[in-house]
Amino acid sequence: MTEFKPLSKQVTMKTPYGEFTWGNAKSWVLFAGPDIIEDEGMVLETGKEIQRVCKQLGIPWVLKCSFDKANRQSSSSFRGPGMKKALDQLNKIKTEIGAPLLTDVHETWQVEETAKVADVIQIPAFLSRQTDLLVEAAKTGKVIHIKKGQFLAPWDMKAIANKAVQAGNDKILLCERGTTFGYNRLINDMTGLVEMRRLGYPVIMDCTHSTQLPGATGESSGGRADMVWPLARAAMAVGVDGIFVETHPNPEKALCDGPTSLPLKNLEKVLLNLQAIFKTHQN
Repeated sequence: MTEFKPLSKQVTMKTPYGEFTWGNAKSWVLFAGPDIIEDEGMVLETGKEIQRVCKQLGIPWVLKCSFDKANRQSSSSFRGPGMKKALDQLNKIKTEIGAPLLTDVHETWQVEETAKVADVIQIPAFLSRQTDLLVEAAKTGKVIHIKKGQFLAPWDMKAIANKAVQAGNDKILLCERGTTFGYNRLINDMTGLVEMRRLGYPVIMDCTHSTQLPGATGESSGGRADMVWPLARAAMAVGVDGIFVETHPNPEKALCDGPTSLPLKNLEKVLLNLQAIFKTHQN
């Protein structure tokens, strides 16, 4: 019988905004926010609403927002306002809200400046095998959130996590975000959540990118945002240490990943449901 139990090696992050722990099986952490900083005011207001809901429900929350989207299908796709401006805005937002920040890096030269602002550094799925990027991120001493490549099996993440450990950082979170299944399609194997957690690291479920239809429109990716909630429920029932959700006040007008974003107005209902499912592990 497979039970959702505390890990022997848990990950703890101390910030001015509170202490966060992954892997104790007593609580879970939410990564949530807009996909990218398309507008400072929108990200700030979205963050305030997420914070209100999370405080009400007692869910630890880390703001998620990218400063750049380097892996767009078309060169004409929106990528953000530029690294320096975006990081300055994200630093201002996290300080005003009073929340830690997760953001991703795509190249080694971005790591040092990003680490001055981000509390959690994310390695994108497409780059999960990029040794230099992973090692550079690990050297910062920050919590490292590694997304499993769409082309990797759950057990492949052991060698990838070992790269960070060998660089002196064992504060590692492993993330599931779907596996390639033919063209323009991702699927999720819920047993993979159990397999990755058996590697000894806390596991996060990315419920929004898992609904992506890569390259489906020809110029950009499509998505099935209606499947975000079912995937989140399934993952929480299996047992995960955190949930990753991109949310937007108006997904239809989002400049990036709108088709997979959870409408902000639905967030409270979803989190209330997930919190109730998580509590069944304590019974």
